[in-house]
Amino acid sequence: MEETFVPFEGIKNDLKGRLMCYKQDWTGGFKAGFRILAPTTYIFFASAIPVISFGEQLERSTDGVLTAVQTLASTAICGMIHSIIGGQPLLILGVAEPTVIMYTFMFNFAKARPELGPNLFLAWSGWVCVWTALMLFVMAICGACSIINRFTRVAGELFGLLIAMLFMQQAIKGLVDEFRIPDRENQKLKEFLPSWRFANGMFALVLSFGLLLTGLRSRKARSWRYGTGWLRSLIADYGVPLMVLVWTGVSYIPAGDVPKGIPRRLFSPNPWSPGAYENWTVVKVLSFFL
Repeated sequence: MEETFVPFEGIKNDLKGRLMCYKQDWTGGFKAGFRILAPTTYIFFASAIPVISFGEQLERSTDGVLTAVQTLASTAICGMIHSIIGGQPLLILGVAEPTVIMYTFMFNFAKARPELGPNLFLAWSGWVCVWTALMLFVMAICGACSIINRFTRVAGELFGLLIAMLFMQQAIKGLVDEFRIPDRENQKLKEFLPSWRFANGMFALVLSFGLLLTGLRSRKARSWRYGTGWLRSLIADYGVPLMVLVWTGVSYIPAGDVPKGIPRRLFSPNPWSPGAYENWTVVKVLSFFL
């Protein structure tokens, strides 16, 4: 990366370099035919699953103000804008643990102040995002991204390690929580009896490790000694999404006398219900802070 701190110079250089291959990126994808479906499907599930997971964590941390619906919608919108404009390829799209920590701190800060409270949390955080965007625009104009040349690869690898460890921490925490009674739930329900909580946790372990092991195994299908070539290629290309669907189907096997809440499923509120309109029309409340 060429180091320049002249205003707009870095943006101009990026546009020049991007326009040279912008058309090829789109035409190459369409010319690839059905082969493009394999990486597209893999990236879709690789992006959606963490967003849903951290969206569920956000719902618990913000008392339901932010849910997986908002995280999925924001990730989809940002992903489409990013793919059309074709910006920095290493840009992190979606929700990660640092984002959850930030919004959790902001929600607790707003809830502790009578002048804000949970009702104005979305509007307040909206203004935080607006000012953050303005600062990023100023930094981009001034070529602040050139500072990356001063860092070694160790810094990038350490940040990647941090994100990976946070993902693992959240996965372990989620499995442990399957053995506990969720907050804001009726503790007298049958599904929260100790025996059923233990059954729910053990079933969660089976689903989690089953998906992990079969997904990793399917990625190496091309080196299998059994099966035809086209079948091994099909499993290697679509194995992970297929395993997600398979193990989702397995989760619906418990029936009969098993309580309805086992296994526990993500609660997804209707985004178009009358009570959810304020989440999508929060811009009307932004003027309260002016």
